[in-house]
Amino acid sequence: MAKNVRLQKYLAESGVASRRKAEELIAAGEVKVNGVAAKIGDKVDPGKDKVTFRGKLVESASRPVYIMLHKPRGFITTMNDERNRKCVAGLVEEVPGRVYPIGRLDKDSEGLLLMTNDGDFANAMMHPSHHVPKTYRVTVRPAITEEQLTLLSVGLEIDGRMTAPARVRVLSQSNGRVVLEMVLYEGRNREIRKMCETLGLEVARLKRIAVGPVKLGMLQPGKWRELTKEEIRALKREAAGMAENRPQKGKGRR
Repeated sequence: MAKNVRLQKYLAESGVASRRKAEELIAAGEVKVNGVAAKIGDKVDPGKDKVTFRGKLVESASRPVYIMLHKPRGFITTMNDERNRKCVAGLVEEVPGRVYPIGRLDKDSEGLLLMTNDGDFANAMMHPSHHVPKTYRVTVRPAITEEQLTLLSVGLEIDGRMTAPARVRVLSQSNGRVVLEMVLYEGRNREIRKMCETLGLEVARLKRIAVGPVKLGMLQPGKWRELTKEEIRALKREAAGMAENRPQKGKGRR
């Protein structure tokens, strides 16, 4: 790591948080450099300066780590919680390096959660201009009409603004229960649940099964694995808008 790097970059590369979140932690006074409360814009020399977060020494990452976790329901997507709720941190204690989540899955949702200590990779994956698609399997009750399917696809007004068009298809349906596949191109908070609630649909189960070209597959709940080199390359291509197999979003988003 080069000398005199920006503090938020150092925190991100050390696996404390994404750069954006690191800036919030600095502003909140939770980061100190050589015992002095840090400020936004500070730079550090990792070889000389002592950086602490909430009183604990921050050590630079030895190598970038990229994993996928199958987040079970009932866990919150954070590395610590003042209310002592179950956190994903407890599921990745054996990961070779300190990692943090890329984006979120709410407490009642499950499925694929990417985690890393690479701040640049995390920023690329989360940047709103990149629109990395995320695929979900959503079970709703009691039933769904063609009109509701269309509204989910073209967009709904949520919290005062329209959602981006999505790809939605019915996978199966039975009495009082429909399973949908939904592909979203934006990452608003609890977006699917709010969309369904607006249409009077109850979400019985919500599972993320893919991020870009990377699929959850048979990974069991609570388990994690490192991403392959090809998966990492594919995600970077997707975020950069260069994936060869990118879905033709343009037609659906106009």
